[in-house]
Amino acid sequence: MKKMISLLMLMILGISVQVSAQVINGPWKGEISFGSNQLNLVFHIQADKAEQYTCKMDSPDQGAKGIPAAITVTTDSIRITVAAIGASYEGRISEKRIEGQFKQSGMSFPLTLEPGSVELKRPQTPQTPYPYRTEEVTFINPEDNAQFSGTLSYPLNYDEAKAASIPVVLLVTGSGQQNRNEEVFEHKPFAVIADYLARRGIATLRYDDRGVGQSQRGSLAITTYTNMQDAAAGLDYLKKNYRFGRVGVLGHSEGGCIAFMLGARQKADFVISLAGGGIPGDSVIVTQNHAMLLQNSTPPKTADDYCNVLREVFHYKIAHSQATHPQQVLDSLTASVKAKLPDGAKQKLLAILTRQDPWIDYFIAYDPADDIAHCQCPVMAINGSRDMQVAPNLNLNAIRQYLPSNPQNLVQEYVGLNHLFQNCTTGSPMEYNKIEETIEPKVLQDIVNWIKGLK
Repeated sequence: MKKMISLLMLMILGISVQVSAQVINGPWKGEISFGSNQLNLVFHIQADKAEQYTCKMDSPDQGAKGIPAAITVTTDSIRITVAAIGASYEGRISEKRIEGQFKQSGMSFPLTLEPGSVELKRPQTPQTPYPYRTEEVTFINPEDNAQFSGTLSYPLNYDEAKAASIPVVLLVTGSGQQNRNEEVFEHKPFAVIADYLARRGIATLRYDDRGVGQSQRGSLAITTYTNMQDAAAGLDYLKKNYRFGRVGVLGHSEGGCIAFMLGARQKADFVISLAGGGIPGDSVIVTQNHAMLLQNSTPPKTADDYCNVLREVFHYKIAHSQATHPQQVLDSLTASVKAKLPDGAKQKLLAILTRQDPWIDYFIAYDPADDIAHCQCPVMAINGSRDMQVAPNLNLNAIRQYLPSNPQNLVQEYVGLNHLFQNCTTGSPMEYNKIEETIEPKVLQDIVNWIKGLK
């Protein structure tokens, strides 16, 4: 998921100050607007008795906290330089306000800072004590002996004598290494799912991804395939160590692709794909980029040209291990589709062309069609109609086309929901943080009903 949110701005700010602690000490918040989107920033400024300042920055809309910052200020103004991203901020200080301009890549955005923090409300996040039993467990991927840590949630009123009739579900996160709750912007979707299922008679195992939280990094390169091997180890663990009934897998986003891979390999008794891809990986990313560019007010012709070149760049990367003369290659690919692009777009494409990343190299070359076609077990595949990361029409239609006929299969689109299955306005990833709901309750209930209805 995090890798696929490709257009979010990553801001690491450095700040410098010399003014009374009574004026600027404490948290300061502000909001930058670009296109139809807004990005919140919070600066936590602290001064010691000698008025030596320290600062850390949060970017709540990106789930980033405690980013170190360095500060310099005059008596009535502040200047912020952001060398890492070529940005700067200059503002005038008053008693309860700092007004100025944030500049980056030739663009300027008004930014007013006021005292205070950004508080996020997440009412669906389960709170302890839980009315059901949980257990901290570990399992090993034998491919490199990496150990994974997770939480096994037993159903409410668990009865060991009836354990063989209780289904258990392994939860697999989306792209980018994430913790066992698939936490993003302080939403914890997997904690919400595990809690909901436990209260309705279904066990779950959710685990920290490779190199995250309490799980070991191991020696394998991180790709969709090796993430699938990790998940397969989790399924094997559940089958060998617990007397549950059916052992299924629920995957979100890239995890949905992994769920199909596991189903095709007969590792799971049932598969649930939440916004999993049904089309080749390069098409998933190109379609995603096009939707986000238009959402960010990019002219349609520029969005079309950029994505046409991006697709060609991916095709080149699939066919070649590296580009010996990348600028010449990019110029040739751009000319081949008759694209006209601004310099900034060309630089982004050049960076993509030259980037060496095992995950992206595997993902853009992966076509899920064969794995979907070999899923003989029951499959539930769902998407939100406003999903901007995995286009519902393209992916659900492909899944319907490739899935073997099975009366227990369910392929469904939910009107008005985004990639996280939140009720939303546009579906843009920039909305995720601003929405209090973590998952639409109907989706949770439908998952329970489908699992309990399996024969």
